[in-house]
Amino acid sequence: MPKANLSKLNIIHWTNSKVPTEEAIAQILHAENLSYYPWSNSPNDLYAPHFHTHDKILYVVRGSITFIFPDTDENITLHAGDRLELPKNTVHSAVVNSQGVTCFEAHP
Repeated sequence: MPKANLSKLNIIHWTNSKVPTEEAIAQILHAENLSYYPWSNSPNDLYAPHFHTHDKILYVVRGSITFIFPDTDENITLHAGDRLELPKNTVHSAVVNSQGVTCFEAHP
């Protein structure tokens, strides 16, 4: 597996006290001319270490998920409204937290 390139990893945490709606997140993606699709996972689902051959933008719509980067031992938890820009070939695993998660995913 390739080594994680965390220098290109971008995390934007939602800073507004009001959690964004699904429609608000969709508008952000549309404004960037990105098409997206939703996906969901049940509470405590696990993803084994893997990587993607494409860049990925991920917005958490509901719930939360923790991404683990095994090459660096760094963990990043995303909550509703948080955005992760994950460069291709970045090795990661993930753990869905106890309430489950719904995300929008786009590929720039």
